[in-house]
Formats: sequence, C-alpha cells, structure tokens
Amino acid sequence: MADIREFKADVTIKIDYDKCKGHGECVDVCPAEVYELVDGKSTAPRVADCIECCACVEACPEGAIEHSSC
Repeated sequence: MADIREFKADVTIKIDYDKCKGHGECVDVCPAEVYELVDGKSTAPRVADCIECCACVEACPEGAIEHSSC
C-alpha cells in the first residue's frame, strides 16, 4: 500500500512518500511557505496558508504532490 500523507484545510494536499525524494523544490517555490522537509520528506504543515498557485505540483520532479486545486 502506498504511503500517502494528506494535509487538509480549505484545500487538500497529498504527498506520496513512496515517490518523494526530499529534493525540496516544493519548499523553494512555494510563495506561502506551506512546505517544509522533515526527515527527508516534504510535509505541508501550513496548508491553511496555501494560495492555490500550484507551483508545488509543477516543481516536484517526482510527481509526488497532488493538490485539490490543480
């Protein structure tokens, strides 16, 4: 079974931990600072601050991020 972590507020962000390699592109491109790396994996602890720009989805080289607005 896939290890997918879900972060919810007004939007839902799902991160597939089987795909996430911890490159940090989502952290770097997010203008709202929603993401951070924890133990080499991306997390979205500030999902409520998301401005729904979808930069994280486009930046992830592994395609590990699914966003309800994108």
